[in-house]
Amino acid sequence: MKRNYFKVPENLNLKEIPTKYNTGLDPIALKKEIKKYSKKIAELQDMMYADDRYSVLICFQGMDTAGKDSMVREVFKGFNPRGVVVESFKTPSYKELQHDFMWRHYTKLPEKGKFTIFNRTQYENVLITRVHPEFLENERNPDIDINNLTDDFWNNRMQRMVQFEKFWAENGVIILKFYLHLSKDEQKNRLLKRIDKPKHQWKFSPGDLKERGFWEKYQFCYEEVLKNSSHKKGEWFIVPSDDKDVSRLIVAKIIYDTLKKYKDISYPKPEAEVLDRISEYKKQLLND
Repeated sequence: MKRNYFKVPENLNLKEIPTKYNTGLDPIALKKEIKKYSKKIAELQDMMYADDRYSVLICFQGMDTAGKDSMVREVFKGFNPRGVVVESFKTPSYKELQHDFMWRHYTKLPEKGKFTIFNRTQYENVLITRVHPEFLENERNPDIDINNLTDDFWNNRMQRMVQFEKFWAENGVIILKFYLHLSKDEQKNRLLKRIDKPKHQWKFSPGDLKERGFWEKYQFCYEEVLKNSSHKKGEWFIVPSDDKDVSRLIVAKIIYDTLKKYKDISYPKPEAEVLDRISEYKKQLLND
């Protein structure tokens, strides 16, 4: 399971990218591997929290039912709650629409030493709005004419996002972006499960079926995002997601393999005066 296998290829065609991946592991071994890497990431996060210089931004995008929520729950459940924040971006609020389209994302960036997870991301601004350009009217931007939008408009927005990400990276934010690649057939199966199981019916919305009707257009928009906004400081990874446990292991391993390369992350050492008297402090406590 090599990291490069999941990078965005030069001539991307999502129809040619598999939505399944064979790890060679049985279901029990697979879950154990997920748990192992989740623990390893949590240990690194604890060290990062103490080091207090880097932060990590994890971005998840994917079609409805791709497994974003459960990905967050399973991969990061071993984290100390003080070290991780999950931000889910839904329809922009009135306050958010009073600012530029990147403002609400900028305000949610991780503090030093912490992880922030974007469940849906800034790229919604060139995904859902590209499929439904009428949503742009809510921005009330005098320079936008939704009846005359060109590829240049969308490419410009993506380049603005890339510029922001490079600036964030220059300030110690480690950025990893994951597209959970789901097949249309598997989405159908997952939607049927939502309908059939009473405890999951609350997740179902007739709007899911409406959006499914735009499947091909969304695939085109995702291709455009993946091709135009993957860069050295903020790479996209295409994660086969028809099997949720497989996708979780892929994500967990990529995160771990990325963070372990930062050899300068370590627990800070006490001041020399404290170290010189550490035996004395221990003795004092033992005799208390």
